[in-house]
Amino acid sequence: MKGITRRILVLSAAAATVAAATVVPAPLAHARTGRLLSSQIGIQFNPDGDPGQCGGRTGEQWASAGNVTDVIRFDTDSRAGGCRLAFGLYDPQGELGGVSATYTFRATPGGDPAQCGNQGTHQLPITASRSFGAVIRIDTDNRQGGCDLTFALTSPTSTSLGVNYTSDGDRAQCGNAPLPPGGFSPVGNDSAFPVRIDTDDRPGGCRLQLRLNLF
Repeated sequence: MKGITRRILVLSAAAATVAAATVVPAPLAHARTGRLLSSQIGIQFNPDGDPGQCGGRTGEQWASAGNVTDVIRFDTDSRAGGCRLAFGLYDPQGELGGVSATYTFRATPGGDPAQCGNQGTHQLPITASRSFGAVIRIDTDNRQGGCDLTFALTSPTSTSLGVNYTSDGDRAQCGNAPLPPGGFSPVGNDSAFPVRIDTDDRPGGCRLQLRLNLF
């Protein structure tokens, strides 16, 4: 009987672990209409070399408006390969009508441009099916300089993006990461936010989270 009880407890614990791993944050209600928001922001983040350089949540993720994406972490250095990154906005009910969003990827002034793949200004697509914009590639290391990733958004309403960018090691690798860390920098009609990535063989890396805000 004790063996049966123990097996039941083990199975219950395993089921709870699976349930916890598959929980998706519930959509929030729109402040003006009270309707549950269907819009989501997505991140696609994958290594193309040593996977230890691209930490946090890899693969594809989507977060409902008002909720925060899981952390992605840049720690590219002299190891092989880099990280591939893209973004998208899912809008099945037209909540983002009139919104336009971009992400611009450039080498820092005087930096080695080979560290920053697919430079330029790319549309952050807003679609009724989950899809991503152009893939950029981060492969910073001990070469000169790094990469700037700048988010911009225009909207006829107060829709905005929130950008949370922090360091977990040598802060000089993470350019304009706020000090002290914490809080989201707004990206909207009057503001853009550049994320500077200059990771190399120094300790630690840089952590990024996004949030789509609808009011």
